[in-house]
Amino acid sequence: MNRRIFLRDLSVGAAGVALGTLSLTAKAAGRTPGANDRLRVGLVGFADRARESLIPCFQAHAAELNCELVAVSDIWKRRRAEAQEFFKKTYHLDVAVYRNNEEMYEKAKLDAVIVATADFQHATHAIEAVQAGCDAYVEKPFAETMLDNRAALKAVRASDRIVQIGSQRRSSGTYRAAYDYLRSGKFGDIVYAEMSWNVNQPGRWRRPKLVAGLQEADVDWRRFLINRPFEAFDPRKYVEFRLFWPYSSGIPGQWMCHQIDTVHWFTGLPHPRSVSANGGIYLWKDGRRNFDTMTAVFDYGPLNDPTKGFQVVYTSRTTNSAGGIKEIYYSNGGELNLDTNQVTANGGLNKKYAADMKMAPNQLEPVALKNEGPVITSASTGVDKMTSAHMRNWLECVRSRRQPNAPVEAGYQHAIATIMANAAARTGERVTFDEAKQEVLAGGKVWHL
Repeated sequence: MNRRIFLRDLSVGAAGVALGTLSLTAKAAGRTPGANDRLRVGLVGFADRARESLIPCFQAHAAELNCELVAVSDIWKRRRAEAQEFFKKTYHLDVAVYRNNEEMYEKAKLDAVIVATADFQHATHAIEAVQAGCDAYVEKPFAETMLDNRAALKAVRASDRIVQIGSQRRSSGTYRAAYDYLRSGKFGDIVYAEMSWNVNQPGRWRRPKLVAGLQEADVDWRRFLINRPFEAFDPRKYVEFRLFWPYSSGIPGQWMCHQIDTVHWFTGLPHPRSVSANGGIYLWKDGRRNFDTMTAVFDYGPLNDPTKGFQVVYTSRTTNSAGGIKEIYYSNGGELNLDTNQVTANGGLNKKYAADMKMAPNQLEPVALKNEGPVITSASTGVDKMTSAHMRNWLECVRSRRQPNAPVEAGYQHAIATIMANAAARTGERVTFDEAKQEVLAGGKVWHL
């Protein structure tokens, strides 16, 4: 398939039907269960994130909120068998398994779904869910290309479905306290933000045993690819997709999207004005395409006033864990540190330097934010407080029909930032955003795969 044909077929995806995806109609559109009806929930994609975090968090609230996970769709034969065994052994539940989403939506009569598939598939699977009349909890990143991002936003907005993006910081007591404090005006203008996510895990995103056991006959490879350029079957790209662009952007889509989302949430700004970034595969020479180390510098501020704004510097490495996860917001009066969950006068304008300029000192009053403990770097988080609260918020909103803590716009906005960072790191160009066309521009040109 040449590039012209590929881009032509991608444009079809903007209407909700992309090459290799499902063409689903809204047969069940408008289906909203009553207050006392049991919610029938399906799972799209049964793998580590679903098994080790999303399902336990869902089950923690299932009985109280009268909902039940009744179906699993997965295109890998092994995962379907594992799902049935897992639910039977862990929760004494018999779940129906389906070869693909089309089959599940046709037969399972669902009210809602949890989407936990490969990064590049989330947007398409969100479209399929709302077109099938289902509310959806959609894992992050919401999208890895602007074409998918725009198509999913349009589909969700055209529906009346409740969609929660898996940006669980928005349901955290600590982060909500930080939001309230920043919005109170006591902090002053943000002048800088510093964010990092560091681990030392050569096996992160690697699954050599699963790769060795995967046969092409056991999966629907073409359905996996959706609208990505065709490549011959490769078990590593299927199982270890987080290491391979264009199936995942790696660091931006896996980690940065969580942290950069707080910038949009705290400030109300929809996306960066520009991004510069670079990275490389400096240590883990294992055939991956995605960087093991990356740094990005974002310029944020009012879109119509370049004289106001602030920088966000984001760093991430998988080769040394020193520093762990860090998120610090700075003002002229001090810092809001989401590692220590404290507001302090650290770095604020002191008396000496204020007096030199005949100014008043600016020192923030100390504030302790609600402390729910450190953010967990492991992918296997179990029933962690943030994800559990986020899942509960979604289920409650499915009942009440209120908008959840992380509506589709939150996903759309973090996807813009991650796509911009990925484009900057891969091209070496300064990347901007065309507000009118909703396109990412690298060196002034629209950036595609």
